Amino acid sequence: MAKGELPAVLILDIGGTHGVLEDLAALLKKHFHPITMKEFLGNKEEMRKKIQSVFVFEGRPTIDRELLESLPNLKVIANSGVGVDHLDLKMISSFGVKVTNTPHAVADPTADIGMALMLASARRLVEGNVLNFLGPSFFFGFCCDRDDLSESTFGM
Repeated sequence: MAKGELPAVLILDIGGTHGVLEDLAALLKKHFHPITMKEFLGNKEEMRKKIQSVFVFEGRPTIDRELLESLPNLKVIANSGVGVDHLDLKMISSFGVKVTNTPHAVADPTADIGMALMLASARRLVEGNVLNFLGPSFFFGFCCDRDDLSESTFGM
């Protein structure tokens, strides 16, 4: 890597069905030179030595032995999610490559959704919403038939 040159990061694509979101790609471009999988496969010999990292977005690109063997200067695989079960950590570490993830990125939103689903279930909100559109005669008997949540304890 020449002085002043940004380190190269391999990504599946920018935009489209499975590519990195445009906003995220713009952020990556501030710190890295993104190389798409199509560019890499089209010019493997030139690109393979430049790539020092792989950015995995929604489980793509697939990290397999063939890819790892083709990237001699790879240092890190950055996973944009919490889970890493789609990555063979033992195989990746055998190449001396580190793996990162974002373990707390969705902790609060997950807890929020969990609490919302528990409350919606106890109050039968989905059923009530459907009955609301059927008219007052259907909804009247339903609205009083619910679980009382007072003095209840909820937890995650």
